[in-house]
Amino acid sequence: MATVAASTVQSTRREATRVALTAAALGLLIVWAVGFSPVGAVHNAAHDTRHAFAFPCH
Repeated sequence: MATVAASTVQSTRREATRVALTAAALGLLIVWAVGFSPVGAVHNAAHDTRHAFAFPCH
């Protein structure tokens, strides 16, 4: 019984680590892509996203 519990905890930690690393990689990719994109393109994408969520921006 203790072996099953320890295995579950280890799997949960491994899954949490994998999720955290995936999120960090995605975040770094977004920051990198925004850093090399034209300023107007980033502004327009953010502007359109805010409107899509019915969030006022002006």
